[in-house]
Amino acid sequence: MKISCVAVILALALSGCFQQIAVSSLGGIMDTGFEVLNEEQDLGLAEKSIASNLKLIETILRQDPDNPRYLLLASNCYTSYALGFVEDDSTPRARLFYLRARDYGMRILKRHRQFQAHAERGIEEFTKGFAGLSKEDVPAAFWTAAGWGSYIRSDLSDLTAVAEIPKVEALTKFVLKSDSSFFYGGAHFLLGTLYGSRPPIFGGDPEISRKHFEECLRMNGGKFLMTYIYYAASYAVQTQDMALFERCLTTVDTTSLEVLPASRLSNAIAKKKAKLLRSRIEELF
Repeated sequence: MKISCVAVILALALSGCFQQIAVSSLGGIMDTGFEVLNEEQDLGLAEKSIASNLKLIETILRQDPDNPRYLLLASNCYTSYALGFVEDDSTPRARLFYLRARDYGMRILKRHRQFQAHAERGIEEFTKGFAGLSKEDVPAAFWTAAGWGSYIRSDLSDLTAVAEIPKVEALTKFVLKSDSSFFYGGAHFLLGTLYGSRPPIFGGDPEISRKHFEECLRMNGGKFLMTYIYYAASYAVQTQDMALFERCLTTVDTTSLEVLPASRLSNAIAKKKAKLLRSRIEELF
């Protein structure tokens, strides 16, 4: 009886060990897989791949809920999936995905006790939690802010969400201060969109928006085409600068996907969004 009990306990322990080994060994494969996916230019194939991989990531997180690698992939992928394949057809559905992206990212940041202690407080206390973060937390902070900011931007009539903008700005400025080059100057991209998509009465500032977009373009050499899309959709629309709007979309239309092979997918999505924005020009101006 004792032998059989020991055998069962040992079997259970080994089972858990093997699960952890399997989860750990998948990490490098998943990282490489998403690098390959980002190089894909076929939007139909990419959409199906991201959707299936999201559920795989969540399955892994069920086994290893505090794994920062998979939490980051989940935050990144939910934001990217919603922005690229959902929000143009269903804003409510996209907003749910953006919230998931925010929450997965926050789970990484909350692993730091000081940040966790201040995360749910007002803006002044919230920023005090940044003292517990480092440059290693830039990716998590960026994708948390990207998901959170996109959730807010997608429905500015949601005043409860709009009231959270200062926290998104604070997270983005942490990224800007810690590593302004991260994700093709992504912090400038996010701030340009936040300041450019809101009228001044709600805290928008067209000039600050313009400066951030121009700096983002300078940093990525104009190769990350989504920068032009949101420059057009936020700043150009807010200031009713149709000439800039047209220039941005024309640049996207005429730039080869090979200008940035590592982000063919993002640039292919930008081209799709350029067509949609052109179809709405009479509505926007």
